[in-house]
Amino acid sequence: MSVLDDWTAAACAALGLDQAATAAERDRVLDLARDVAHGVVRPAAPLAAYLLGLAVGRGTDPAEAAATLSALARDWPAATPEEPAP
Repeated sequence: MSVLDDWTAAACAALGLDQAATAAERDRVLDLARDVAHGVVRPAAPLAAYLLGLAVGRGTDPAEAAATLSALARDWPAATPEEPAP
């Protein structure tokens, strides 16, 4: 097992979650975090994962919600350097 697998197992146990069901979604969440970190800004990645969890908890299909957020991140305007203050 990898460190990620060990941590996931411990986190699932601590939260009373079924690790087998969670493992199926792991790659989806990691892909979403990558898309948001690279397309928006790194601190937005954990926020996107949290928002995904909220949406799924309210009944949204996980694949659909992740695809929506990934598309939003891919279409996000590129960051530009701040302009100097006058």
